[in-house]
Amino acid sequence: MNQTKYIFVTGGVTSSLGKGIIAASLAKLLQARGYRTTIQKFDPYINVDPGTLNPYEHGECYVTDDGAETDLDLGHYERFLNVPTSQANNVTTGRVYLSVIEKERRGEFLGKTVQVVPHITNEIKERMQLLGNSGDFDIVITEIGGTVGDIESLPYIESVRQLVWELGEGNGIVIHLTLVPYLAAAGELKTKPTQHSVKTLMESGIKADILVCRTEHEISDELRQKLALFCNVKREAVIQSIDASTIYEVPNLMLEEGLDVVALKKLNLPKKAAPDLKNWNTFLHRLKNPKHTVNIGLIGKYVELQDSYKSILEAFIHAGAANETKVNVVSVHSEYIDADNVAEKMQGLDGILVAPGFGERGIEGKIEAVRYARENNLPFFGICLGMQMAVIEFARNVLGYKDANSTEMNQGTSHPVIDLMEEQKSITDKGGTMRLGAWKCDLKQNSLAYSIYGKTSILERHRHRYEYNSDYAQALEKAGLISSGINPDTKLVEIVEIANHPFFIGVQYHPEYKSTVANPHPLFVSFVAATVKAKKK
Repeated sequence: MNQTKYIFVTGGVTSSLGKGIIAASLAKLLQARGYRTTIQKFDPYINVDPGTLNPYEHGECYVTDDGAETDLDLGHYERFLNVPTSQANNVTTGRVYLSVIEKERRGEFLGKTVQVVPHITNEIKERMQLLGNSGDFDIVITEIGGTVGDIESLPYIESVRQLVWELGEGNGIVIHLTLVPYLAAAGELKTKPTQHSVKTLMESGIKADILVCRTEHEISDELRQKLALFCNVKREAVIQSIDASTIYEVPNLMLEEGLDVVALKKLNLPKKAAPDLKNWNTFLHRLKNPKHTVNIGLIGKYVELQDSYKSILEAFIHAGAANETKVNVVSVHSEYIDADNVAEKMQGLDGILVAPGFGERGIEGKIEAVRYARENNLPFFGICLGMQMAVIEFARNVLGYKDANSTEMNQGTSHPVIDLMEEQKSITDKGGTMRLGAWKCDLKQNSLAYSIYGKTSILERHRHRYEYNSDYAQALEKAGLISSGINPDTKLVEIVEIANHPFFIGVQYHPEYKSTVANPHPLFVSFVAATVKAKKK
């Protein structure tokens, strides 16, 4: 096949309808039919990337192997497709403008007046085709963030209009995702918001090829006919997307609705073989028919918003299915844990995960939770800041360094067991300056980490600024906190563990970013298995 085909996914009526899940589900079906497929996300906000955003603003920040701090939807793409994404898969308005302004400063526009059209739109179109031009993909799906009609989205919508025209008939199509709300008082579904949304899209010069309708109730044939007529799409191109009990059901629902078949037809591509979803459905079956149940405490400080720990929650779903276990994640706000109530807060939990985060809020609560888990043989898993809290807790309560701390929380601590890396000390910019992306880690044989991974060298994704202070490694190790994973280049400690404990491990990296349906992360799988075992005891 000579030419890469493009599918653009836009949204209307309201945000959070699940464009990312629809894009990922369609990509999964096309991949399962044998097409090399990838997805990219274009975000209309002016931040260069979500790295400096509070999780309350935009959910978690997802990190790719090549160190891009990206939108959490890229996590969905990887979890569904089991194919790594990169810097090129997430573009923001901030990045587009930054690039155009830098070109203008270098004099690349030959003295022309720099404008939204054509300069910004050309930059967007160029980035939309980057992955397609690589020759690695047959189909590129592009999700446009926000909703049609937003001021921020206008340059993207115009770029899509131009690109679909330039690509020519059958090479680029637009899927529009909208809401068909149910009015309880009237007892019926309403199509008007969708009609208005499609009309707004048409005012921008784009005709939707496929309409995906988010709904809580079945859409009748009569209603589909009405939507097709008033939204100017074929009847077969009106796709119902009904609420599902899990996002992992959506590919099957889209298969039933024929979304992939309609898309291929509009792109003049053969259907090839029926999608091979055997492994996917095995996972789904295990997910829906658990043999055990465990309660795992997620000790964090952004627990009010589910999306703050999106990848961790999804990794528990994958690991739960692998263990045929339903994992109930119980959110425990670390700000409200102290020495007096920690036993009460841990009541009924079969294990705890101390979550990543930044800043000093809620830190002492995390340390108390680690102490409780260590002293009471409760399975413990610490990620990033969670691992650092385990080091501080051990230094304070086992080595007796009462004021042991991280210099992130206390500059004046006499025992900085967690400290800023030397090369980080001179940095003033916050964006994109942490240790990011995939780094090597060598595992000690005869360690818990080695038995979990089954190999001596691993590659895991990082996102942090502060590190385990190697000056304390010997004293900590001697007292029983083993450094079982070391970065071969920087010699920094990446993994700590305690030997005679049902499960006690802390990792400096973010294993949750690499967990997918096809490859649940071994650390999560082992942790869930340990909680099942501990519960039986």
